[in-house]
Amino acid sequence: MEYQNPQPDRGIHSAAAPVPVAGPGQGRTVISETAVAKVAGIAARSVPGVYSLGSGPSRALGAIRDAVGGADHAAGVHAEVGETQVAVDITLVASYGTPLHALANQVRAAVYRAVQELVGLQVIEVNVEVTDVYVPPPVKPTAPGAAEREALL
Repeated sequence: MEYQNPQPDRGIHSAAAPVPVAGPGQGRTVISETAVAKVAGIAARSVPGVYSLGSGPSRALGAIRDAVGGADHAAGVHAEVGETQVAVDITLVASYGTPLHALANQVRAAVYRAVQELVGLQVIEVNVEVTDVYVPPPVKPTAPGAAEREALL
């Protein structure tokens, strides 16, 4: 959700004190690997067919953390940040029935777009590793009237 200031003229800087525009030699900006990894992770999770990011035991711990409310948006993502470029590695679990090569291409495109637009660094590569496929458990058939009996108990 995007926050919009309902009173744009009442921000920290007033019209009498213009905000200086940084030019060459006025400072530098450092964007951490964690920040880039979070942006990439959120972009990857937004692609339909991505069940989760990460693999193995970390996936189980991630499910517990998500249930408690502390989602780690950078789980399953590694970013290497340089001065002007970034490389991203994504490890993911796909939902069963999703074509894996197409999924990897969609994740790659989403990460490229998000990192370049939000972080402002040139993405030189996005490596996607599909480590597992999530198969939902079979739906247990319920006997007629079973819900009514459970409601009475």
